[in-house]
Amino acid sequence: MKRATIDIRMDCELQRFQYEVEMLIRQFLPFSAVGFGGTPGAMRLELSAHPLAGRLYDEQGRLIGQEQWPDQGGKNQAKAMVYRLFSAYLGQRLPWGILTGVRPSKIPYDFMESGMTQTEASTCLMKEYLVQREKAELAAAVASKERILLADHDGMDVSLYVGIPFCPSRCAYCSFVSYDFHSYGTVLPAYVEALLQEMQRTAALLEGRRLQSFYMGGGTPTVLDAGSLDRILERADALYSFSALREITVEAGRPDTITREKLRVLADHGVDRISINPQTMNQKTLDAVGRRHSVEQAEVALETAREIGFDNINMDLILGLPGETQEDVRRTMERIVRLKPDSLTIHTLAIKRASRLHEEEEAAADLLAQADRMESMLRESAAAAAALGMQPYYMYRQKNMAGNFENVGYCLPGKECLYNVEIMEERQTIFALGAGAVTKVYYPEQNRLERVPNVKNVEHYISRIQEMIDRKWKGVPKL
Repeated sequence: MKRATIDIRMDCELQRFQYEVEMLIRQFLPFSAVGFGGTPGAMRLELSAHPLAGRLYDEQGRLIGQEQWPDQGGKNQAKAMVYRLFSAYLGQRLPWGILTGVRPSKIPYDFMESGMTQTEASTCLMKEYLVQREKAELAAAVASKERILLADHDGMDVSLYVGIPFCPSRCAYCSFVSYDFHSYGTVLPAYVEALLQEMQRTAALLEGRRLQSFYMGGGTPTVLDAGSLDRILERADALYSFSALREITVEAGRPDTITREKLRVLADHGVDRISINPQTMNQKTLDAVGRRHSVEQAEVALETAREIGFDNINMDLILGLPGETQEDVRRTMERIVRLKPDSLTIHTLAIKRASRLHEEEEAAADLLAQADRMESMLRESAAAAAALGMQPYYMYRQKNMAGNFENVGYCLPGKECLYNVEIMEERQTIFALGAGAVTKVYYPEQNRLERVPNVKNVEHYISRIQEMIDRKWKGVPKL
């Protein structure tokens, strides 16, 4: 993958687009350095406003590309011009065109809300945002599904999130705030007590609101023992009345933490959706990325959950893991099809700064560059989902994704996760508890969100629990 230092020079009135232009360049050249206003020996991008024009120079100062817009133009026109310059120079097209945000389905969702058909929305994505046809049609299909799921949506509804930021070990690709159980397990009892306290002392803020869904995520919630899981779910049921909720999800996560006893606790409290996350069904890859469980443990976990009565089981997979080939992905999908989960979430490897893979920069850059390989893997996974009778229902993107692709949730009819849709569309308050959890208060009149974050460090969360409670009482308005 080409590395570069890019110096950007922009007219003052274009500088409000500075962040978007930088993010677009990083889609083409991840791990490259981007600066503004004069870096010796760098490639140079010059953007002027009257008329809107762009010029790209190589490290020797030679002009290697230029574009001009017929009039002044705005943000999308400026980004389209930058896209064409770098696309021509690198001989590369980005599947998502000029889109750099994490929620590509929001744009066609809004198009359709304003009266466009699904086909018109996908066409607009291709023309205005330079999105490739296959991705434009995917985003429009997801948006159409989301509109059906949110047809009776009320902006005053609330979904609940409880975070358990502990894992049995840290995977090489992981960037989430999570703590290795073997190093931090001694603080788990105190963490559970602090979490129960936050739940109890903030529940009154939700009086008068309709609670829609409950989602326990992580980390790996099933790193907790059965007794702690029972206490948390019992308190949540008492405070939030599980019987009135549309869905109750627990991300069971790593197969090596899932036991029959824990699954029975979940079932006894009315949990109606769980996620079992092998990430791959190739043992050599699991070993390489630090996931200390076997392929067989994932299969046994799903079979045990079925025996107990769970009829809505998701499985998470990651495409683009180090060393994985198209044949590895095919074998994974064959095993998944035999297991017949109710939904699949297909992630494309994203290499974040906090992950161990990010430290191995050369390898990380090579992984991100393999667009053709990733496209084939995505088609393999989409075909497996279709073979299971599933359709896409939600999606999102992240920075530094292999091939600049996407994460997609597929499911059988009626097995959608409403929480996933709500958190992507950002049209509902998410009341979040636990270390690193971020409450997002939705104001429907202004269609805006305000964040009320908890501290990320678990020890600080425990010692400052009163402050976390006070933050919610200050930042979350009562009805």
